[in-house]
Amino acid sequence: MAGFILRMLAVMLGLWTASALVPGIEVQGIGTLVGAALLLGIVNAVVRPILIVLTLPFTIITLGLFLLVINAAMLGLVAWMFDDFNIAGFWSALFGSIIVSITAWVASYFIGPRGSVHVSYLRRDL
Repeated sequence: MAGFILRMLAVMLGLWTASALVPGIEVQGIGTLVGAALLLGIVNAVVRPILIVLTLPFTIITLGLFLLVINAAMLGLVAWMFDDFNIAGFWSALFGSIIVSITAWVASYFIGPRGSVHVSYLRRDL
C-alpha cells in the first residue's frame, strides 16, 4: 500500500511539473491532480497494454518511438475525462508525457520494487 501511495505521489509530482513547464497543459486544483494521477495509473494498467499489442507493427517499424505517441494518448485520455485538466494539443501531451514518465522513473528508482524507500549510508572509518 505504501508503494502505491508513493508511486501516485510521484505521478502527481510529474503532472504538476508538466503543467508548470509545458505550455498548453493546465491542472487546476489539488483534487484534479490526485484524480488525474489515480486515473492515469488505472489507464496505464488497463488501456495501455491493449494499445501496445494493437500497434505493435508501428512500434517495431519506428523502433519503439511510437510508444511516446501511446503515452501521449494516455495522458490525453485522462485529460479528456477531467474538466479541470486541459491539454492544448498533441505536442503538449507528448512533452507532458515525457516529463511525467521521467519523474515517475526517477521516483521508482528511489522507491524500489517492494514500495519502500531505501536510504543507503556509506560509513568510513578514519
